Amino acid sequence: MPKSKKKKQPLFNKILIANRGEIACRIIRTCHRLGIKTVAVYSEADARALHVQQADEAVLIGPPPASESYLNGDAIIRAAQQTGAEAVHPGYGFLSENTAFVKACGEAGIVFIGPPVESMERMKNKAQARRLAEEAGLPLLPGSTGAVDDQEALDKALEIGFPVMVKASQGGGGIGIRRVESAAEMPEALARARSLAESAFGSAQVYVEKFLESPSHIEVQVLADHFGKAVHLYERDCSMQRRNQKVIEESPSIKLKKRRRNQMYQAALALVKHIGYANAGTVEFLVDKEGRFYFVEMNTRLQVEHPVTEMITGLDMVELQIRIAAGEHLPFDQDDIERKGHAIEVRIYPEDPKTLLPVSGRLETIELPTDEHIRVDSAIFPGYEITSYYDSLMAKVIAWGKSRDKAIETLSKGLKNFQLPNVTHNIPLILAALDSEEFKKGTFDTLTLSAIVERSNAEAPELSEKEKVAVAAAALSNAFGSSSGQRPSNPWKGYGRISQMNPWSGRGNRW
Repeated sequence: MPKSKKKKQPLFNKILIANRGEIACRIIRTCHRLGIKTVAVYSEADARALHVQQADEAVLIGPPPASESYLNGDAIIRAAQQTGAEAVHPGYGFLSENTAFVKACGEAGIVFIGPPVESMERMKNKAQARRLAEEAGLPLLPGSTGAVDDQEALDKALEIGFPVMVKASQGGGGIGIRRVESAAEMPEALARARSLAESAFGSAQVYVEKFLESPSHIEVQVLADHFGKAVHLYERDCSMQRRNQKVIEESPSIKLKKRRRNQMYQAALALVKHIGYANAGTVEFLVDKEGRFYFVEMNTRLQVEHPVTEMITGLDMVELQIRIAAGEHLPFDQDDIERKGHAIEVRIYPEDPKTLLPVSGRLETIELPTDEHIRVDSAIFPGYEITSYYDSLMAKVIAWGKSRDKAIETLSKGLKNFQLPNVTHNIPLILAALDSEEFKKGTFDTLTLSAIVERSNAEAPELSEKEKVAVAAAALSNAFGSSSGQRPSNPWKGYGRISQMNPWSGRGNRW
């Protein structure tokens, strides 16, 4: 198992974490282990938050709405300057892929712990990312090579054949995506996709891509330094999703044969080298039933599911991000990276099991799993208030086993021991998914979790009219990413609320 070499000169003395909750606490743990002081930023709603308690210093940056606090790049940079922080770690979501913020950090003399802004800009536009991936030799689903107007979209759809997907060029998180079955549906689908894209991302540009029936979603974790060395840290299968959001992730994927797996690794590294990428990133693919894979996008940040990779490699990805940003060489070669066993991560949300709507509440007591092969990343604590201001994720539970069956067994046992009194949560749904034949046999795809929810709902009483209205309203709110539906005008806010996959912290048993 590779180990990081000791640096002759010290790393950063102080790092500001431009985030909250789980990921902020997770970054603080690594910084403290490395002897780096930390600065937390927080909104008025997070004055008692765990990341505020754990950091060496904490700075209030604004009122509860994210647009006035965690997306306020000016306030975050001022906090870094006032506290003497030499670098900023963005975590994921919020400003992690906001190029205006990255540029402003550079202008202020603050190191952004992430990729160069040029690489980020190349991958931010999904249509442009397709073109660059094609140049690097990656396989693509048939579709347009750039943003298209309405007539070009129709022409391309007729050329590649229906059904197709209309996607937002600046998109993410499943926002601004419409499936189109025929030419007659195209005008309305384009109008709706453009409207959602404009509201969520500030750009109405769209592109067209062939619809792939019941695919798997598999991604490759990559790391690269500023000296041209790049490695992969294997793959994660993220196909168990609902509403285009990942709920269960695992590594390795049991669906890939060795030859396809290696081809996917090489494709991911080819893209990294083609765009001159550095730091941590994830290249995402869709995989069909025959095992053929197609490039989807590249996420230029740390992923929510990065603990899965850490569990099977023994590496601390946040430490490696910091070392790369500090100008160090990657301390190992590809052949040095050993994968051991199997890891599975699940995301615990407070939600109604019938409607899947978020619920609020106060956690008076909690009891976490204590198995030596389980890691829990969570910012919850007795007295924790579930707020409506941010993503409702309460915890990530990650289990390791020598085999996949053992990892499932350990995870299931741990989840049954995860006690969250007074709050309704999705653990019963996750247990049903882990116990399903599709998951056990590896025949699941991106639609499987929705099917499990439908099976569960078929056994439950029908929703009332009031509940149906609430579901529709929540779906609309999720699509726009905020209650107002208004696009932020501040340049920091271009990535918007729709990418806040960040809010909660880790006190894991192994970390």
